[in-house]
Amino acid sequence: MPLKVLSALDQTRTQYYHFKATVIAGMGLFTDAYDLFCISPVMKLIGRIYYDPKDGNPGVTPPAVISTTVAIALLGTVIGQLVFGALGDRVGRRRVYGYSLILMIFSSVGCGFSICRTRTCVLTSLCFFRFLLGIGIGGDYPLSATIMSEFANKRTRGSFIAGVFSMQGFGILASSAVTMAVAALFNKLAKHDGGDSISPLNTPEAADLCWRIILMIGAVPATLTFYWRITMPETARYTALVEHDVAKATSDMGRVLCDFDLDTILEDTEALHQSVLPPPPPPPPIYNYGSFQESSCGGTGHTSLLAQLPGSYWTYLITAALCFSPRFTNHGSHPRIM
Repeated sequence: MPLKVLSALDQTRTQYYHFKATVIAGMGLFTDAYDLFCISPVMKLIGRIYYDPKDGNPGVTPPAVISTTVAIALLGTVIGQLVFGALGDRVGRRRVYGYSLILMIFSSVGCGFSICRTRTCVLTSLCFFRFLLGIGIGGDYPLSATIMSEFANKRTRGSFIAGVFSMQGFGILASSAVTMAVAALFNKLAKHDGGDSISPLNTPEAADLCWRIILMIGAVPATLTFYWRITMPETARYTALVEHDVAKATSDMGRVLCDFDLDTILEDTEALHQSVLPPPPPPPPIYNYGSFQESSCGGTGHTSLLAQLPGSYWTYLITAALCFSPRFTNHGSHPRIM
């Protein structure tokens, strides 16, 4: 019976809720990219504010500090994938999905409210909240793809997953656009209040609020989809195959998918196969050469985890390469407060 529910999901037509689930999952990837990539220009601003000018040049955050701030978030993503991925297989995708979103919202706001005004205290607090933010991002990244793939039908599954991951690019663009907009606004307001005394060597005190706002804006897209995340049903594939509750899986999909009639879909599918498809060929012989899964991993969950790790780590490797690039850390053309 669980396989019948999955067959019905694969054959159902594309509906409004599929696009809604794409938006919900896509905003998670959008927020992930924004939070990971907005830190480079923010560290540029922190250098102007908390480091003294030297040899006629504005203050610059040391590369070691920038590297630590970026790496601490990426370390959190590794831990988040392992922890939230395992929890998603045990207690359900929807519940863990909400927990990761709450952690991301709390951490984004915490980064902006980094306590104290001294350099050491600010950077320590920022690294702490960036680590928590990385854990939330690490949990959101695989769960967004998993939930979208389990909601989608067979014909459009690849397209919807591609739409979800395309939101990463928009998140990177948004991080740059928001940084330039906020910096330009503060630049205009500071000039209006301070006159001609503002220069690259004389950063106004209001700039300390600028970078905090940029970081806290990362919580906005996540907050906008919070209600949708906590009200979306558990995926039918998890409910039917893991919880073994076929009736609940059918009921949940019937609430969000119009015309989800299990019996009708199965009858139409069987009739189509009987009238069009030729009889199936005999099964090929099965050769048993042993299994890496059985000998080393002990189950399909661990094998799936090992299969997913390379792609995820390549993503974070590219992220780290871009964030550590000299163009970002030393000579990048970032918006600055004059």
